[in-house]
Amino acid sequence: MTAIRLLLVDDDPLVRAGLSFMLGGADDIEIVGEAADGGEVEALVDRTRPDVVLMDIRMPEVDGLTATERLRAREDAPQVVVLTTFHADEQVLRALRVGAAGFVLKDTPPAEIIAAVRRVAAGDPVLSPAVTRQLMRHAVGTGPDTRRTRARDRIAVLNDREREVAVAVGRGLANAEIATGLFMSVATVKTHVSRILAKLDLNNRVQIALLAYDAGLLEEEREEH
Repeated sequence: MTAIRLLLVDDDPLVRAGLSFMLGGADDIEIVGEAADGGEVEALVDRTRPDVVLMDIRMPEVDGLTATERLRAREDAPQVVVLTTFHADEQVLRALRVGAAGFVLKDTPPAEIIAAVRRVAAGDPVLSPAVTRQLMRHAVGTGPDTRRTRARDRIAVLNDREREVAVAVGRGLANAEIATGLFMSVATVKTHVSRILAKLDLNNRVQIALLAYDAGLLEEEREEH
């Protein structure tokens, strides 16, 4: 079994030490490097080639948001999970918009942080449906008026079936739940999700969910039902 290569980024040495001790104890996770600021991340990624970066948001020079945006703009970018002390912080939303695969709270139990790293390495976002809905409500309530128009223009490239899948992703449903609800196979759902990501030039399901909320698709669904 190939170990998940993990890079830790946090300006607090005690936090890094705790994470390293906790995550390094998992048989399938290898800590390949540590950074104290977002400005160190790209060079470390080039040198260590991590699969996942566990990224603090608030750092003194280059913050985690900027570092995440820079990383996710690269080819073969590692997955990024942001560390935060808040459930629905605006900076978390911004990190998700630029491509982070999810977030974990700093007081999350060790077993859940390990599970989050494994999930992201496997290509799954680290957001429960309940937390996703909370973040979406925050995103819709705080966005500028022009955001919906831009989101609708982007969503327009999807066909009807892809649009239905995008709405289901926005509701926080897993592939199996989407397959049951839309009467298709899980493999077909995965194909639709891949096409949506490609058409909209997005990184992951979290960004699909954010765009669906921005475009008002979930509000439309509620009105129809």
